[in-house]
Amino acid sequence: MNIVLLLKQHLSEERYIRLRTLYRKSLWIILVWRKIRWKGRGRIFCISYQKTGTTSVGDFFEYFGYPTTRWHKSYRLGWHKDWYDGNFEAIFSSNEFKYSQVFEDDPWFYPEFYKYLFHRFPKAKFVLITRNSDAWFKSMLKHHDGQNLGNTRIHCKVYRRELDFYHRLDHDTEFQPLAEDPDMLMSLHECDQHYKQIYETRNREVMEFFSEHGPDRLFSCSLEDPEKWQKMGTFFNIKVPKDFEMHSNRTIKKGTKK
Repeated sequence: MNIVLLLKQHLSEERYIRLRTLYRKSLWIILVWRKIRWKGRGRIFCISYQKTGTTSVGDFFEYFGYPTTRWHKSYRLGWHKDWYDGNFEAIFSSNEFKYSQVFEDDPWFYPEFYKYLFHRFPKAKFVLITRNSDAWFKSMLKHHDGQNLGNTRIHCKVYRRELDFYHRLDHDTEFQPLAEDPDMLMSLHECDQHYKQIYETRNREVMEFFSEHGPDRLFSCSLEDPEKWQKMGTFFNIKVPKDFEMHSNRTIKKGTKK
């Protein structure tokens, strides 16, 4: 049962209103506190493709005290659908966005979004973690038995498979994609060259864009680089222990913050 309906049923109207007011004030205080905890003045966007250590990047900044919005929160808030609809300001006007400093995973790696973010937030900095395209695609295949990650319609838009999507939509009666929820209806098998080309081209475009417009606003390195966290720390002025490590979905922290 919805928690709001449950409270209404068991509390008097006066107590319900008082509790709701207290909750809203508490939420506001938490959000303001997150803003106060900002390190520096600008936001940080991880624009790396999925399966390139984006979770580790979020863990890294969260570990060092940065107010961070993770992919599950952005997904719950529907930011992936807002991007698809071109409603970027709906994302930026939300309290979660206003009071967070670091953002990882979708929708930040979506096509050309980094250019809009670059100009929309002139103090922002960006993180691009890359890896060998063969290893990247193999990692993509390991999830969901080789089916697309997340929502099929948005996935096909991100990875330029619109023609495949609409062909199935017009000719396959069992193909019934959802508007924004995960449905995983498109196979990645036999599409390795397409995905790797998209992946490699987009990463090169990102590097060229920042090289021309703001080389001091992008941190980029390889996922396989054993010193990536120390290098990221240097870029963002974070003191990272020499033996510090961080792994996606499972963190191993060595050393002590200084």
